[in-house]
Amino acid sequence: MTTVTSPLAGRAVGLANVPDPVFAGAMVGPGTAVDPPREPIEAVAPVDGQVVSMHPHAFVVMDEDGHGVLVHLGIDTVQLNGEGFELLVHKGDRVKRGQPVVKWNPAAVEAAGKSPISPVVALEASAEQLSGVAESGEIAAGGELFVWN
Repeated sequence: MTTVTSPLAGRAVGLANVPDPVFAGAMVGPGTAVDPPREPIEAVAPVDGQVVSMHPHAFVVMDEDGHGVLVHLGIDTVQLNGEGFELLVHKGDRVKRGQPVVKWNPAAVEAAGKSPISPVVALEASAEQLSGVAESGEIAAGGELFVWN
């Protein structure tokens, strides 16, 4: 059982309400999303584990049970080519839950015409494997988003 915590403070938004059909349709995997404050912030690790994928706009942390958690900072932010994102760790690094991973500015993402809503997805999971999924309400960075059973 893996508890996945929020990489960002903000408002929980169910995946179905994410403005991207791939995430909204849970084609990448089940999970939820966070609409962050419009100010410079740090995205933090949602679980203890190893960074197995690292891009300016997205990262994956895999825990010791082999659960990979994708954090995608904003929608279509790959088109920003890393501008406005500062990597604080590297692929292969071990991270602790709550450890800063990427510095970014959701206000700048929005100003560039992209949505800063950030999906947090359980890779290679089924919806039935998740419980307690936060789909509304305010959430603190480090607050529980869902449990992966």
